[in-house]
Amino acid sequence: MKTILVKHVMVPVSKYATVSQEATLHDAVIALEKAQEEFDQRRYRHRGILVYDQKGRIVGKISQTDVLRALEPKYERFDLPRSRNPFAPKFMKSLLDEYDLLNKPLDDICKKAGQTRVKEFVKGFAEGEIVEEETSLNEAIHMLVVGHLQSLLVMREREVSGILRLTDVFHEVLKMIKACEL
Repeated sequence: MKTILVKHVMVPVSKYATVSQEATLHDAVIALEKAQEEFDQRRYRHRGILVYDQKGRIVGKISQTDVLRALEPKYERFDLPRSRNPFAPKFMKSLLDEYDLLNKPLDDICKKAGQTRVKEFVKGFAEGEIVEEETSLNEAIHMLVVGHLQSLLVMREREVSGILRLTDVFHEVLKMIKACEL
């Protein structure tokens, strides 16, 4: 069986939603919607937005959860895990009540979306979220599984060239399984 490389499965930056760090939350949501409309409809839609700096370099990614978190700035008080939820429902409810979280986050949604800048809530990439284009799909799968990640940032010569999404990796694995002669 031939080795499949990350670059053969990734979505190139040119096909992904991107916004400047200076963009508003509203701008980011519009960019995501536009990229989803233009993307190949046979594939899963994008669920994130890549963020670039003033030099045009990708410096972070905004997920759907990040957009929702941005509507309630009080979440920044907590160092919440970005993977599976380790908290009991009773504890989560107590946080909601004690810190008055999400009391009325949607009441001023238009104002928040127009005033909140991407740079206020975008997070950079951790070393474990970055993979080179020439990496094997086997190694990338390992990174996604162990890191509980939805995507990996793909690099070529120290520049971001694309994003490897869990959904695309899973689709590639499904094709391989279906091709098996049992």
